[in-house]
Amino acid sequence: MKKVLITGGAGFIGLHLAEELIKNNYEVHLADNFSRGVYDRNLISIIENSNAKIVDIDLMNETSVEKLDKDYNLIFHLAAVVGVQHVLNSPYRVLKDNFLLLDNLLSFGKRQLNLSRFLFTSTSEVYAGTLQQYGIRFPTPENTNLCVGNLRDKRTSYMLSKIYGEAMCFHSGLPVTIFRPHNFYGPRMGLVHVIPELMKKIKESKNGAIDVFSVDHKRTFCFILDAVKMIRLLSEHTDTVDKYFNIGNDSEEISMGDLAKKIVEIMNKNISISPVDSTPGSPKRRIPSMEKVRSYTKFRNQYRLEEGIKSLNQKINDVEGRI
Repeated sequence: MKKVLITGGAGFIGLHLAEELIKNNYEVHLADNFSRGVYDRNLISIIENSNAKIVDIDLMNETSVEKLDKDYNLIFHLAAVVGVQHVLNSPYRVLKDNFLLLDNLLSFGKRQLNLSRFLFTSTSEVYAGTLQQYGIRFPTPENTNLCVGNLRDKRTSYMLSKIYGEAMCFHSGLPVTIFRPHNFYGPRMGLVHVIPELMKKIKESKNGAIDVFSVDHKRTFCFILDAVKMIRLLSEHTDTVDKYFNIGNDSEEISMGDLAKKIVEIMNKNISISPVDSTPGSPKRRIPSMEKVRSYTKFRNQYRLEEGIKSLNQKINDVEGRI
């Protein structure tokens, strides 16, 4: 049985990944400081599994990290300072903390006795500077040349921390695989992402209308169960070492306005859409090429957008307001 560490394991991606790995006979340790993750019934069900363990830890503290086990086969590094508000309010912290978190975990990885892979979570934001400065191809392939935008722009801090993180991984001497998430959604993701945010607005509307930002901006969305399966398959493939991969969906591209209308229909509400100006810094289009992932895993997304939204809608009244 392979032994796995997931940093940020109590979070949205981390917990779903843990469930996917446990289902496939892995021993999984979830390391988290619970600044964002919560003890809900999903996490409790993981704790009750004999192949899982929760480690409450400050990963910024190098001494604490050194006390973790030394016999992990895989390390999935998901922990990071994320979220638009964190980026806008504390861009320096984003740059500093994301670097220190990764530096601690790479150093920890080098002390492992049987490490076969270090998997780093980057972001689709790494393409933002290239799109802004030069334009990019859609669907966007992983070999797109990356550049950064205006360094004074607070939103640049997160993207820059991840580009720098990718470089650190490739030069660490560890067997690394990097994945770039694109618009994951699903149960337990919280309320600060576009799909659950729209669902919350629709549910709580008092006047029969909701504001929708960036109505003409287009995205594709990837249901979380598809995402974590792709991540697992890439981690198990021996030829994915020292490579990077988009994780997302290249079908069912939809505008934010049409997305809002689809959610209104699924929730069976009589709500009208009020267009609002575009969110500053939001790219008008984002769609990843998934050809590289398919060439290595043969996997194709199983969940259509409507099916995924219906699944999420069933969770809208979950404990502690988490969707």
